[in-house]
Amino acid sequence: MRVATTYCRQFVGPLMACLFFFAWTAWVPVAPAQDREVSNEIVANLAGGRVIVHVAHDKILFAAIDQPIEKNSIPPRVLSVNATHIGVLLGASEWRHTADPKPVRLDRDFPQISARDSHYAVNPEEIAPDLDAIGVAFLERLRPLVSELQHKVDFNPNDAIFEVVLIGFAPDDYGPEVWTIEYRIKQEEIATQGDFWQTRLLRPRFTQLYPPEKHAPRTLVEVRYPDTIQGPTLQQLIEGNDPDIDNLSHGDPKFLKVDEDIERGQANKAVPQDATDFLRAVLPLIAGKSRFILGSMTEGGFDWVVPPDEPVERVKADKNQPPERPTLRPTLKPNP
Repeated sequence: MRVATTYCRQFVGPLMACLFFFAWTAWVPVAPAQDREVSNEIVANLAGGRVIVHVAHDKILFAAIDQPIEKNSIPPRVLSVNATHIGVLLGASEWRHTADPKPVRLDRDFPQISARDSHYAVNPEEIAPDLDAIGVAFLERLRPLVSELQHKVDFNPNDAIFEVVLIGFAPDDYGPEVWTIEYRIKQEEIATQGDFWQTRLLRPRFTQLYPPEKHAPRTLVEVRYPDTIQGPTLQQLIEGNDPDIDNLSHGDPKFLKVDEDIERGQANKAVPQDATDFLRAVLPLIAGKSRFILGSMTEGGFDWVVPPDEPVERVKADKNQPPERPTLRPTLKPNP
């Protein structure tokens, strides 16, 4: 294990209601005086949906299905975190000031991660330095935005305002890994300033989802945000012999073998290309009319299978960026 203490995922039922309140409450004027104009408030746009990860033999497959939390929700977005990891962003991954139509997106202009930030003490959960550095990088991007929330937000302290599903390959031949990094906020009322609340972003909480404990089944990993999303996981559909997936599997011997590997808890033994084709065929069955993306990773790089719909802005080349850092531009040639 790369962490001394492994946390269990915790979600609270009222999460969606809390986030709805959070999304509109930032529009309320800060000043109680009626003659004061609304200042430059900040609003968070929320990404909701499902993230599915299949660690096959020598390849990691990941998919994200967009399931909007509200009318103006954004889809789960993906970014390159470092040379060996990508992150799928959920929750408040896009922020906008009311006076500026251009949003602040956490999936853009992300700094190159190299080592632990020396300004921070060692993580009390003894998270590996590379993971802690990633967590701190997102913390630094999110903290100034959260600090602009100056109204009381009705939320549960256990609810994550922002979440990263971190997928990739750990150093020192540790192999494939999947983590969630969750960010929570804490509010305190400043009595001397009337109805004014100070909002503070807490240190991230890390949860390792893959690899499982020794001798435990190697199954699919699925993360949902928020947890009020209904329905069985893809793993449960396969184990329950869902008719649509069952018909798909029995229509192709390669698909049937992948299906059986997953059902037996040996998903890591699936042939990479067969697993890719299987997931590409299954996603429309479980996503319905929802948008989805699909990508694959090896230790040598990244490929889109189903890229995101939105265009990717051109970025200036970073001379200090390692040449092996994977790119997430949809212009990459998709897998056949």
